[in-house]
Amino acid sequence: MGKKVIIIGAGGVGNVVAKKCAMNPAYFSEVVLASRTLKKCDDIAEECKKIGLPIEVQTRQVDADDVPALVQLFNQEKPFMVINVALPYQDLTIMDACLATGVHYLDTANYEPKDVAKFEYSWQWAYQERFKKAGLMALLGCGFDPGVTGVYTAYANKHYFDEMHYLDIIDCNAGDHGKAFATNFNPEINIREITQKGKYWENGEWVEIDAMSIHKPISYPNIGPKESYLLYHEELESLVKNFPTIKRARFWMTFGQAYLTHLEVLQNVGMTSIHPIKFNGMDIVPLEFLKAVLPEPGTLGENYSGQTSIGVQIKGIKDEQDVSYYVYNNCHHADCYKEVQAQGVSYTTGVPAMIGASLMCEGVWFNPGVYNVEEFNPDPFMELLNIHGLPWHEEVNGELPHTY
Repeated sequence: MGKKVIIIGAGGVGNVVAKKCAMNPAYFSEVVLASRTLKKCDDIAEECKKIGLPIEVQTRQVDADDVPALVQLFNQEKPFMVINVALPYQDLTIMDACLATGVHYLDTANYEPKDVAKFEYSWQWAYQERFKKAGLMALLGCGFDPGVTGVYTAYANKHYFDEMHYLDIIDCNAGDHGKAFATNFNPEINIREITQKGKYWENGEWVEIDAMSIHKPISYPNIGPKESYLLYHEELESLVKNFPTIKRARFWMTFGQAYLTHLEVLQNVGMTSIHPIKFNGMDIVPLEFLKAVLPEPGTLGENYSGQTSIGVQIKGIKDEQDVSYYVYNNCHHADCYKEVQAQGVSYTTGVPAMIGASLMCEGVWFNPGVYNVEEFNPDPFMELLNIHGLPWHEEVNGELPHTY
């Protein structure tokens, strides 16, 4: 029997999660979509009706920064769990409200403080004993990266390796949205992420580098070579903790030259700063203002062409023999728009959130406490990826585009 869920956040990802949940009454009995802006929720709910989804999406207004308001909503609705696709700044307030009301929790991005461009799992891992004592589960980082990349890694470790030694997550968006400059998810979060210093794991320690200073062409399936930049990404922190045989772990993402040129100009004129400035007697944060003038990521889908390709490449040993392994998904923007009126980056984040929630609702993935996705059996998740729109492909002992 399906369970009632509340989805918090009505941006591009929230749109996908709401629609994918509403498509699956076997997992979900009721779907409530809540956001600070009720109209966004209502618009998504109306689209769900128009395309004839079997579950009617209910809508509510809530400020996810306000713990008492969240507690009131959860007590009123009594959901089994919350799917948090709001801003990363709001993870802890939502987790606090879940603890206060006996509600399980899932998110797609780890917490970061609003006034510091720094993200790490320590703040959320610190909730482990509180969730465990309450008999509640929190599943962290259940999008694609983080999320599916962790499941891919766990699947590789389970089926192909005795020890994993070298791990590279490679993320390519080879799509074209037709805009001069736009980000594929929340501009504020996206720009904070890529303008901070890069970092990777090697030989038991973190190596810090200047932002975007290491890059090289990597060939992606059905796309070809694309210039890829080494960034720090949050799943590296949990993967090297949960798979301690990893000697080096890196994350690569593609960026077009036009995007980088726009970003450099915006940095040079101070528009990516997160520190308030005075303007007409008011405090404004330049990056928040920039977010307001850039295209909303959820509006990019209609004319988006091309595809994404995200995967994990691993080298290690099995039965004392060297093994290389590559598992990936390619996702076409046009297919995503046809199904749920979204672009591929929102789709690849939203579908895994729905899958993780379904496994929690069914008790397949369930354990009181705070966990990352790679700590559970990857097989049921991998099976559901093929069913719900993100089919994966694997290559064993093929050539990997990295030096080991």
